[in-house]
Parts: sequence; structure tokens; C-alpha cells
Amino acid sequence: MIRHILALTLALAGSALAVSKPNIIFVLADDLGLDGVGCYGSDKHKTPQIDKLAASGMRFETCYAAPLCGPSRCLLQSGRYAFRTGGITNQSWRAGGPGARSADENGVAKLLKQAGYATGMAGKWRQVGETPNDWGYDEYLTDPTAGGWYWQNKLSKNGKEITTPPGTYAPDKVHEFAIDFLRRHKDQPFFFYYSMHHVHGPILRTVDSAAGTKGQDALYDDNIAYMDKQVGALVAELETLGLREKTLVVFSGDNGTALTFPSTIRGRMINGKKASMLEGGSRVPFIASWPGTVAAGKVCKDMVSFADPHATFVELAGAKLPDGMKFDGRSFAPQLRGQPGEPREWIFVQLGKKWYVRNAGFKLNEAGELFDMSDAPFVEKPVATADDNAASKAAREHLTKVLAELNPAAGKSDAGGASGPRKAKKNAGRKASPANGG
Repeated sequence: MIRHILALTLALAGSALAVSKPNIIFVLADDLGLDGVGCYGSDKHKTPQIDKLAASGMRFETCYAAPLCGPSRCLLQSGRYAFRTGGITNQSWRAGGPGARSADENGVAKLLKQAGYATGMAGKWRQVGETPNDWGYDEYLTDPTAGGWYWQNKLSKNGKEITTPPGTYAPDKVHEFAIDFLRRHKDQPFFFYYSMHHVHGPILRTVDSAAGTKGQDALYDDNIAYMDKQVGALVAELETLGLREKTLVVFSGDNGTALTFPSTIRGRMINGKKASMLEGGSRVPFIASWPGTVAAGKVCKDMVSFADPHATFVELAGAKLPDGMKFDGRSFAPQLRGQPGEPREWIFVQLGKKWYVRNAGFKLNEAGELFDMSDAPFVEKPVATADDNAASKAAREHLTKVLAELNPAAGKSDAGGASGPRKAKKNAGRKASPANGG
């Protein structure tokens, strides 16, 4: 009898441990703003699989990345604002060096690995710098060059170049690597960073594009559809493996919609796009699904920063943040469990020498300009000091204090990555283009 009770106790303890250490998959689309996702009100784009993911869990209404992929990805990996790490713009790790460096940071993969997780990634990586392995990923598959992301046969697997048949559709190889990782690590906690190439330019045909499909708009629609299909296939594989309720799946985009592709949301155009310091530059979709833990069909209005997944995943994994280092993430794990948590009062966004801090109603930038955000993401209305009312005056005072405490101007820059005010590179705030791999 005593043995039976002991065995039952150990079994229950093991079950509780499994629940407390979920598998975690972070799916990051490239250049996908709110207007590219059906459940965020896109009038043009249909994303049934992503919408299904949102319906199975929680959709966050107000999430902010950086306006370009490099700073967003550094923020995700480090959980620290750009002025602390030096990852302030694309190619910061090259432009006078070193940008964010793995040796100086405690990346999320490194911390989860220390907590017993198998770690892997596949897809776009370059602008974080170094290799995924340096940042704590045991296994990875990525592209060694900026060009030819879609139809190419040269890839880097765990640091070694591999050659696939000519005409290989690289997103399929990335997806195959992800699925293989899940299958091989299904019996242990794992963290996988699925860094998609869709829907970044160049906008080319997909494997599913009909013969004769022409025009960037039609091909862009095909790319959205292919991205959506791969998300659905990933979730289906988790179900096949019996891992769905053991796995938190988070889906987001690294910055706003790019180039000439922004479209309307419920009849209105979002203000700004990729590389701008407007809402359309940084406001991105953010969906979390974990059946049995996250209630289905929830919508959360709490503000989320791209610094927050780091804190959340570390908490869920039972990992430990090191002492003596400033982290900027705020865990949303309580919200996932249906608890109030500690929602952010403000978020901070930086690109090069430009930045702003925003609360629920107002936004203040590095030039001291205040904007009424009551109709965001569609309108950002300037508020002159002379026109202040009680609400705008209080916001101006509060946000000015927040920026003064953050003091991003005294942080790291592209000029060597050293602390203290430095002259940033001339292109620090420039818009990205397909040529520079934004």
C-alpha cells in the first residue's frame, strides 16, 4: 500500500513537472504587420490557420516590435532594449561593431538550455550576428547569404554548408528541419525558434503558385497563403505527436508591413509601415496558443513588448535570470493562465537614434513630441504643449520621466558598441530595402 501511494505521488509529481515545463515554439513571420492577418481585421488577406491558432488561445491586441528585423530579433533573444545591447539597427553587429554580442548577453535559448531544454532554430538569423549556436541553440538551419532566400540550394546546417538540389524552395527545407526537430525531441522539453522568411521580399512565386501567376500583389497573396499553410502544418504535427497540450505556440511578426504592400484593416489604413517610427512600423500580431492552459478565444488588451517573450519563456521553463544584469521584459505568463498579472504601463521602441515611449493613450518621442494615440493604429494626432488638457499634460510629464530614466542617448551605439554617447552611423535610422536585407 505504501509503495502504491509512493508510486502515485511520484507519478503526479512528474506530471506536474511536465506541465510546469511546457515545450515552447516561437514562430516569427518576416515583415508581417497587423494588416496581413485575418483575425486582426485584414480586409484583403485570408489566414485561416493563423486565425484558428488565435481562436484556440489568446490574441494580444497591442504588441510592439522594433521597426526593422535586426533590432527586433536582438530584443527577442536578449530581453533587453537596444541601447543596452547595441543592436539598434540592421547590421549593427557589422557597422563599426559589434552590436549585440552573445558573450555579453543571456539569450533566451542559453537560459532555457540551462534549464534542461533542447534548443533549436530554423530560418532567418543573420542580423542578430554570430551564429545561433553562439546564442544557445543546439541545432539550426539558416541561410548563409542575404540573397536568394526562397529558391536556393545553399544552406547552413549547424555551421556547415549543405547543398540541396537546384531549385530547392528554402522555406520547405526550414519547415522540414523544424518538424524533424520536434519529432526527435518529443520526449523532452524543447524550445524552437521558427524564423520564417515569408513574407519578406523579394516577393517570388511559391511552390503552390499557379502557373502564369504574375504581378507582385498576386504573388504577395501567395506568400501570405504559404506562410499560413506552414503554420497550420506545424500545429498539425504537434497534434500528431500528442504534444499539443504540452506546447505553447507563439506567433508574431518582426516589424510592420513592408514596401508597397500595406492594406486596410476594416476599411482603414494603418498609419505607417516597416522602418517608420509610426504605429505601422512596430505594431505586430501576437498570438499565444496552449490548449488546456490558455483559454480559447481570449483577446488581451495588455501592451506587450518584444522584450517580454524572453521573460515569459524563462519563467515558464523554470529557468533563472542572472543577477546583476538589467532585463526589460515583463512576463505575460500570468495572463496566459487567466490571471491579471502585472500589465505594462508603457512600452519603449527604438531604431537607431530615434525612439519613443508609449502608454495606453499617448506617445512621446526623442524630440519631445507628444501624440494622442486614442485612434491608433490609424491616427497619431500631435498634441502641442499649448493645447494640453489634464490627460495630455499628465502623460507628457510621466513619459518624459520614463525617457529620462531610460536615457537611451547614453547607451550603446553603432560606433564600437561602447557605453556612453557616441555618434551613430549615418544610416542608423534609414529605411530598409530588399538590398540591405531588412
